[in-house]
Formats: sequence, C-alpha cells, structure tokens
Amino acid sequence: MKEIKRIVLTGGPCAGKTTALVRVIEYFSSRGFKVFTIPEVPTMFTQAGMDYLTQNRQFFYEGEKATLEIQLALEDKFMQMAQTIDGPCVIVCDRGAMDISAYMKPEVWEQLTEDVGTSTVELRDGRYDAVLHLVSAADGAEQFYTTSNNASRNEAADEQGLAIARMLDKRVIEAWTGHPHLRVINNDEDFDAKLNRVLKEISSVLGVPQTIEEERKYKVEVIGELPADCIESNITQTYLVGEPGAEIRLRRREWAGKFVNVHTTKKKVSNKEELVTERQVSNHLYQSMLQQADPYRHTINKLRKSFIWKGQYFELDYYKGALDGLVILETKGMRRHEDVKFPPFLRVVEDITSNKDYYNYMLALKG
Repeated sequence: MKEIKRIVLTGGPCAGKTTALVRVIEYFSSRGFKVFTIPEVPTMFTQAGMDYLTQNRQFFYEGEKATLEIQLALEDKFMQMAQTIDGPCVIVCDRGAMDISAYMKPEVWEQLTEDVGTSTVELRDGRYDAVLHLVSAADGAEQFYTTSNNASRNEAADEQGLAIARMLDKRVIEAWTGHPHLRVINNDEDFDAKLNRVLKEISSVLGVPQTIEEERKYKVEVIGELPADCIESNITQTYLVGEPGAEIRLRRREWAGKFVNVHTTKKKVSNKEELVTERQVSNHLYQSMLQQADPYRHTINKLRKSFIWKGQYFELDYYKGALDGLVILETKGMRRHEDVKFPPFLRVVEDITSNKDYYNYMLALKG
C-alpha cells in the first residue's frame, strides 16, 4: 500500500483557511499531485440544521457525535479512493477530528470519543501527518478581521467578538498540542506570505527539498509575567550517530504526563536546500534508539513555553543542566524582513540568529 499524506488545515476564526485551501489545490495540482480535500464537516452540519449553540444537551451531544463520525468516515473513504490513483496524492482536511474537542468540555469529549470507539491519542497523534494552524486575524491583524465571508460564524467583529475569536484560536492550538508536526502559521501584513508558508510546510511533509531558512533566535531575559494561557512542555533532545553530513535528532516532548517522540533527520542537498524528514516513534523504539546516542554530545533538556503575541507565534526555551540560565526565544514562520513584535515581558540580550554557537547541535557538544 503506497504512502499517502493526510494533512489538516485548521485555525481560528478568519484565519484565511478557505483562501489557503484554494491555493493548496492549485499549487500542488500544477505539480502533478492529485489533491483530495475533505470539507469542513461542522459547516456542512450547520447548513443542514445543526445548532452547535443549542441549550439542548442531548441534541448537542448527538450532533457532535455525528460530526465526529462523519469526519472520520469521509477521511477514511477518501483515503481508500486515493489508494487507487497511480500518481502522487495528498489529502487535505479542512479542519480535523481534534478541532471538535475545542468546542466542548473535556469530560464531554472523553465520553464522545469513547462512544465512537476512539481516543484523543489516536486522533491527534496517529491519524494525520501534519497539522497547520493559521492564526486568526483577530490576533495581530485585527484590521483584516471580518465575519462576512462565513455565514456560520458566530463571533461579531467588535472587541468582544475579537476576544472570543482569540480564545477559540488558542483552544484549537491546545487541542492539537502534542502532534509531532504541528506548525503555527503567523499573521503577516502581506497575506501572500502567510499562504506561502502553508505551501512551504506542506512541501516539507511531502518530501520536497526546501530552501534553507533560519528561524530568528534571540538570547533573552524574562522580566515580567508570561501569558497565563501559554503551553508548557519539557523537551529532551538527544543527537544520534549517523552518516557524515546528516544531523540526526531524537526528541521527546512531555506535557501533562503525556509523551511524544520524534526522530528527525536533516541533510543538505545543496548549498541552498536541505531535506528534513520527521517520523514519530514509539516509546519502545525511542528507548532502543538512545543506544545510538552521539558520545561527543550531551543530551539537551529544556522547558518550553509556547505562546502567541500580537499574531506572532513564539517558543521560549529555558535550558537546564549544564546550560542552566540560558533562555532563548525563537520566532516561528516569520519572513526575513518582517518586524518581530517582542513581548514587553522579555528583554532581548542578543540576536543569535546566525550564530552557530547557539545551534542546539553545537550547544550539545561536550567540553
């Protein structure tokens, strides 16, 4: 059976998801891919008479249960169809199963998945090859926020509506947190740049070599309180022995007592391009692969706090052990000439974007 990638395109209200989906279809179709798209099931249900704001608990539960069942059935059927195609295929889902969990209480979601015969771990970690979250225009691009292009949207374009949209945006990110290939796509004054980041991320998943672009990094000091809704996780990063010219990394991410292990290989295919491959590995395989640890490098341990500030996504890493006291802020998905909107609770000590001494691969070197 051939490998077919299944990718979720999600995001907060008014994030540009619909436009991005059209661009994805056009871009990859012109490059020889058969692109299958799974429609947004909650919108289908709303148009058919479902009311997700109903006070009728039984009606709400049965509607959400049916939404999840149809979501999974559509994805499975299109996967079967894709297997009949001779050429390369990709399945793009307009939202995925975990989006549904963002709109209900955790205990209701747990009961719902049990009734459907599945689980959060199965739906989030094992079902999709990548999840691309487009940040809502309500966070950092308020001038572009509108509800006119989606009749089923319930958030008004006022301050209260913007606050609700931001809250929903963060809840969707939290629902997908833990997926090994979750990518958050920032807002940008140039919307084309946002769409191009989507195309770049999907190209990476499909194994197409990408132009080498460094995320901007800064050595910082924390001088205030971080947002209360930032997502915390512990990162354990071990470098493995491999072929010359390849960087092989084994990463374990732990949050709320859960673990996700990812094996990553980076290899340059030219001076300007590199091929990055990622795969999730089981706890058993993770422990086995640790035997291949590079004896010349320490294991890196750090506490990561991820958050959105004015439409830009950041990861703040607090290093532990031999690197204790080092705090690095990394931007995600920003263009070379885009201004960084630094949060007021951080003070930039040094721009270390091009400083190889601060690459994790170099920081791991034993003295």
